[in-house]
Amino acid sequence: MSNVNMKNILLFAFVGLLIIGTGFVQSWNVALTIFNMGLVSAIMALGVNMQWGYAGLFNVGVMGFVALGGLAAVLVSMPPVGEAWAVGGVRMLLALVMGAATIVFAILVYQRMPSGRARGLIVTAIIVVGFFVYRFVFDPAKVSIEAVNPASTGYLGGMNLPVILSWPVGGLLAAGVAWVIGKTALGLRSDYLAIATLGIAEIVIAVLKNEDWLARGVKNVIGLPRPVPYEIDLQNSQSFVDRMSAIGADPVTASSITVKLSYAGLFAVVLLIILWLAQMALNSPWGRMMRAIRDNETAAEAMGKDVKKRHLHIFVIGSAVCGIAGAMMTTLDGQLTPGTYQPLRFTFLIWVMVIVGGSGNNWGAVLGGFLIYFLWIQVEPMGLILMDFITAGLPDGSALKEHLLDSAAHMRLLTMGLILLLVLRFSPRGLIPEK
Repeated sequence: MSNVNMKNILLFAFVGLLIIGTGFVQSWNVALTIFNMGLVSAIMALGVNMQWGYAGLFNVGVMGFVALGGLAAVLVSMPPVGEAWAVGGVRMLLALVMGAATIVFAILVYQRMPSGRARGLIVTAIIVVGFFVYRFVFDPAKVSIEAVNPASTGYLGGMNLPVILSWPVGGLLAAGVAWVIGKTALGLRSDYLAIATLGIAEIVIAVLKNEDWLARGVKNVIGLPRPVPYEIDLQNSQSFVDRMSAIGADPVTASSITVKLSYAGLFAVVLLIILWLAQMALNSPWGRMMRAIRDNETAAEAMGKDVKKRHLHIFVIGSAVCGIAGAMMTTLDGQLTPGTYQPLRFTFLIWVMVIVGGSGNNWGAVLGGFLIYFLWIQVEPMGLILMDFITAGLPDGSALKEHLLDSAAHMRLLTMGLILLLVLRFSPRGLIPEK
């Protein structure tokens, strides 16, 4: 076994020991919670690694694609609200179709008419007229839907299908939005893609927060169906209680651990499938072509490669993976809360995972996902312990002591920045660098 492989094994073993140690020191519920979110974070990091590590595409709108996956969980799994559909559902669908038709018609006219002032005027007229007609149909439907029992519903609901189906649907939804962005921004300078993805991500979050008819906005959708049993059902199962009592385990604690282990099994299967597919793609002629384009676009174009088309492919694939992870995370949470989607958590932190783990290396992205999420969760309580130790000699009520204790909440950001600086200084290609 080579030294490189042994190093990689030791790195994964170290992260595993951190999570296992959390189980012994704190609780197994905490350890499994970190492990499950580590699995989801690793999938997000894989998606970003495909875009940046394979093709050099700078996507700073990861948050938006993750949020689209969360929206898919609601649209697929929640039951439809019959009264809302009765008062405005059909009209809402008609409005959306009319809006899409206006955009498509304007694009077709723009493409088929010769350039000139007349084309600009006609396209502008189509968009303006289409917008007012769209709003004429959309606004009454929106008001009617949101007026239906707004305390608990006020939206159209979903398709009442198994929530696990929302995972691939989340990937498809994110891929569709990525295709629109890619067709617009790819082929231009890389900073245009960054601006486009950042803007689209903010637009997605703004829509989720303000369009109550879609997913209740900031009132949140709670009680999403689960792909695993509920703790209370396990506790009411006599056979489960008997099995746990036979091994001396508390049925309440055991039920929570069982549910988290069930999630871990499902998430691990998804991660392994995506990782296997990513490895197969990376080591294929397609993967070598993508890295060749990343390293020298001019040379690749000279060899007859369609750089823009290939960039679009990998951008859509990476965004789809982030959408899958977003649907999985919302399934784990059991609720969609648009207010929690922040760039710091769902863009910056994912980029730190990729950079620290090793850009261009799928195993590095997975390692970074687990390690950085573990630190993201554990650094704040560790920082509080450190501050308690530092301020132990200071009198109670001291302004300095209170300031230092309050500063423990900022240890997350300080630690992430410090880790990023150390890795870039001593291992600039990441802990598991690309071969």
